Amino acid sequence: MSRSIQSFRLLLGLIVIGLLSGCGSMATRFGFYEPITAQVRADSLQTAVQSLETAREKNKFGEKDRLIYFIDAGMLNHYAENYEISNEKLTQAEQAADELFTKSVSKAMLSTVLNDNALDYSGEDYEILYTNLIKALNYAALDDHEDALVEIRRANLKLDLLKTKYADAAAVFREESRKDTSYIDFDYDVKEVHFYNDAFARWLSMHLYAADGKYDDARIDEEQLRQAFTLQPNVYDFTLPEVTYASDEGAILAVVALAGLAPNKQTLSLRLRTDKDLNLVQVLYDGPDTNQVEYAHFPAPINEDYYFKFAIPQLVDRFSDVGSVQLTIDGQPAGELNLIEDVNKVARETFDAKKSWVFIRTIARALAKGLAAHQLKEKADTGGLEGWLKKLAVDVATDLSENADLRSSQYLPGRIFVGDFVVPTGPHDLTIEFYSRTGHLMTTSTYQNYQVLEQGLNLVEAFNLN
Repeated sequence: MSRSIQSFRLLLGLIVIGLLSGCGSMATRFGFYEPITAQVRADSLQTAVQSLETAREKNKFGEKDRLIYFIDAGMLNHYAENYEISNEKLTQAEQAADELFTKSVSKAMLSTVLNDNALDYSGEDYEILYTNLIKALNYAALDDHEDALVEIRRANLKLDLLKTKYADAAAVFREESRKDTSYIDFDYDVKEVHFYNDAFARWLSMHLYAADGKYDDARIDEEQLRQAFTLQPNVYDFTLPEVTYASDEGAILAVVALAGLAPNKQTLSLRLRTDKDLNLVQVLYDGPDTNQVEYAHFPAPINEDYYFKFAIPQLVDRFSDVGSVQLTIDGQPAGELNLIEDVNKVARETFDAKKSWVFIRTIARALAKGLAAHQLKEKADTGGLEGWLKKLAVDVATDLSENADLRSSQYLPGRIFVGDFVVPTGPHDLTIEFYSRTGHLMTTSTYQNYQVLEQGLNLVEAFNLN
């Protein structure tokens, strides 16, 4: 057998192994979610909880993906009204997120060598924010107002820290990177987060304070809720809902409805091109899915001209057919719930800041790998079939290691609707109806003989995740 044929078989084998191992370790896997999501949308919630646990027992969640499991398990148990279990899982999620983000900053240089998929998933800020707010709903359902308010305060604290979180992380990365002789220094600004006041958190704490007779605190939260809409039009670009926490004409029934599912991540394929004469790095869109050509550019000291592929994650909304939510009391229409939070917009605002930090690290990794690959290909270019195969192997290995990290939790809601209704105290039959965008009735949630209290929290929750 000739040397060229032996080389061909060896390199072909390496490419196949790379495809198999690379796709498994460096690409995001989420096909196992499909039957679980189908169960969730069919309202088979206890079955969905068990299916998720079975998936974990079958090692569908690796140790590096434990945060995703904690959030998903917390959300499914919330929908299934297993509130204490939900709180346990979401508490584990919050603790893991704090630990893993700190580690992710310290390991930022490692991700210039390894794909982010190979590292522990530290979560997105919107995911961690809503772990606190869902825990607050859990505690409210358990009639534990004090702990519910603690969770809301923790959520507000996270928002306070967001303003500088990724700018600080990027500064640490740049400082550590400059100790690496292979690092190419470049300037790129981290996007600032313009979100510091969550309207749904204010609405919920307003009702919790009012239920405990702390009307001055409730008034302050109502003012903060209004400011959230006035000062953050990038997130709240819809009409402020009418809210109230007290009335002389009866008790306040607060209704919250969760609709649809939060966004998923998809791959944004890019190409990196360097210009040694201009000391310029240019990032171009790769693929037919955009009319734009350039994604970004920045100056950097480059001694060769290169052109290679890389990818970053982008958020994509998941379609929800829920068009409106109506409340019926004792068989009579009481009114419509109004949107107070578009989780998709919250997710995008917080995600874009982290994405700019991820972009810096990915560019650094792409430059380092691209330059190394170029050098390897020059050495491998021995001519003929063997040289071509060696260069092909380098290209395949490089592309495999540049899959975008698409990991995310799957079962956070996509939109949150609320309504505050003045209702006589005593028992009432309540029905919350979800209507499609075309106006047909999708699902109903019924509460027979719900006792509306004169003093206390009257909070009812329903959801439709379709």
